[in-house]
Amino acid sequence: MSKVSKTDAQWREMLSPEAYKVARRGGTERAFTGALWDEKRPGRYRCVCCDQPLFAAETKYDSGTGWPSYWAPVTPEAIWEREDRGLFMVRTEVLCSGCDAHLGHVFPDGPAPTGLRYCMNSAALTFEAASGASAAEAN
Repeated sequence: MSKVSKTDAQWREMLSPEAYKVARRGGTERAFTGALWDEKRPGRYRCVCCDQPLFAAETKYDSGTGWPSYWAPVTPEAIWEREDRGLFMVRTEVLCSGCDAHLGHVFPDGPAPTGLRYCMNSAALTFEAASGASAAEAN
């Protein structure tokens, strides 16, 4: 798959202001405010910019942080990582491999089997419920 590339104006036109701020400008939504942090239905999480599958509901868990957290991406190729030295600390930024959207950060304090916590922003993701998944399953 070739990388999705758009002008800044095109990204601004297609994304909500919050999604643009997070995905294209490396912002972060406030904890416990994103639409997907407590989503529990079966399904798949996709990039808000290019629709690439990124995370499966089976790898999502409640990290207690207020952001959607996963212990692994759908495939290693779905994302790429780089060092982030912002905010006076060193972290590992996670980006979509399909369009370079900023998704969040990964930390080495997650559950088995990987020990990783992919702490993502809801604003950078869309959710596709598995066929037959109902709102009742979210409770």
